[in-house]
Amino acid sequence: MSGVGDEFQRDTKYFADKMGGHRLNWDAKPALYKEYADAEKIELPSFEPSRLMGLDAALKQRKSIRDFQAGPISKGQLAYLLWASTGVQRVEQGYEFRTAPSAGALYPIETYVIANDVRKLEAGLYHYSIKAHQLEELRQGDLRRPITAAALGQGMCATAAVVFVWSAVFERCKWKYGQRAYRYIYLDAGHIAENLALAAVSLNLGSCEIGALYDDQVNAVLGIDGEEESVVCMAVVGVPA
Repeated sequence: MSGVGDEFQRDTKYFADKMGGHRLNWDAKPALYKEYADAEKIELPSFEPSRLMGLDAALKQRKSIRDFQAGPISKGQLAYLLWASTGVQRVEQGYEFRTAPSAGALYPIETYVIANDVRKLEAGLYHYSIKAHQLEELRQGDLRRPITAAALGQGMCATAAVVFVWSAVFERCKWKYGQRAYRYIYLDAGHIAENLALAAVSLNLGSCEIGALYDDQVNAVLGIDGEEESVVCMAVVGVPA
């Protein structure tokens, strides 16, 4: 029995004898960065882990953590997690490349942060301004209840110090790849999520990725339309219990 997923997989295949030329409209290329121009900008501190951890050790220690201690993480730790997962790693020939790969260097994924318990940061919703390495404050307030409800009642969203929410601005990738873009968007989100998981291990923090969620409820928490931009996945980070 064929379903929408089966049809998508079939209809977005590439075939060597059907790869026609595709001329890109550079005037229509979407912006690589989303900005909330009117939001208060919060500087993120420079931060280096107190001890360096090799990749082999991080891979061996990584596991999904769902139980957290009551207690905050630092703003510096949050800054490092944001940079390590999707921050700007280098600039070459005027192009800003990030810590995670992206198909065509189009970077369709946006990062939102729900701060539950971060030192020197008010509880609330923030957008990560990647280019400036800043947080943009979208609204203050305790969002544990709505984000937990939107994640099918998974209590770790309320007990973790921070919830990362990744959305996709679809047209950024569709501009070049059409409907096949959705394949790349989900891969991009996975790269970012794994970076976060390994970075959390290096800070002695626990993390867990979340794919089970009510899309429209999460979108409502973020204040995005669910059409041009929609949630893809989430993750929690905190001090392991």
